[in-house]
Amino acid sequence: MERYRQALPQLSGGIFLTDGGLETTLIYHECLDLPEFAAFDLLNQTEGREALWRYFESYAAIAVAHSVGFILESATWRANPDWGKKLGYSPEMLDEVNRESIRLLDEVREVHAAKASPMVISGCVGPRGDGYDPSHLMTPGEAAEYHEAQIGTFNTTDADMITAITMPYADEAAGIARAAASFGMPSVISFTVETDGRLPTGQPLGEAIEQVDDSCEVVPAYYMINCAHPSHFAATLAEGAGWVERVRGIRANASALSHAELDNATELDDGNPAELANQYRALIGLFPHINVLGGCCGTDQRHIEEICRTCLPQG
Repeated sequence: MERYRQALPQLSGGIFLTDGGLETTLIYHECLDLPEFAAFDLLNQTEGREALWRYFESYAAIAVAHSVGFILESATWRANPDWGKKLGYSPEMLDEVNRESIRLLDEVREVHAAKASPMVISGCVGPRGDGYDPSHLMTPGEAAEYHEAQIGTFNTTDADMITAITMPYADEAAGIARAAASFGMPSVISFTVETDGRLPTGQPLGEAIEQVDDSCEVVPAYYMINCAHPSHFAATLAEGAGWVERVRGIRANASALSHAELDNATELDDGNPAELANQYRALIGLFPHINVLGGCCGTDQRHIEEICRTCLPQG
């Protein structure tokens, strides 16, 4: 069912929510074990699948309550060959769990989608390695070949698009965009940045976006920033040029800690939902084209509800 593949509704404006920090919510609030930070493994367990259903359903309900769109992002950030192998998954098993991730989201969409709340299903693709520390660098061609299997699986499901989440460097992002284009699927690239607003490689965000666009015949539909606090990238956007118009989405961390500090933290830093929402509103005030709003590490339903309420146009 290709509902939105050729015309993603978020490109026409209006607020679209995403979920929050999936893995941190499951670990710290649901007390679930996620080996290798891999939420997709829960799809093999009845209780795990039910936990994912409750998680996504709760966010979809927020979107419906406020009559805004919603992007359902599959729990497959780690469902690629290298991470799958660490968890004992064969290629066939990975293929099936990626399919199941989309089936779950399609069920949520069937229950909650309404005319005032269009819901888009995205197949989530994560980095081959560590999103904070890219030690194994690929060329765009190598990255396209590496991610082709997972994207090819999504292409045969009801997924409307591909989103590459927490991308740490431009070449891997470009490879994912190329692989998605080879299947005729729209792609979105979401980069992560350090406290200085630069990618973990040290490359400026704007330069990375321009590099991906320049290296792809079919460019990504838009770009996002995730797994960083607004204080890490607000100044970068403010100083940006034409490339800023390509950034349409934000999935910020609740915490202002650096990636290194978060890696070493033993307790969840869930920040302040109202403060985070006001930071989102300030960014939208400067960049009204940004309309895809969600969260990353440490955020949950409270943060997304507050962000939605604070950023909706006041009538």
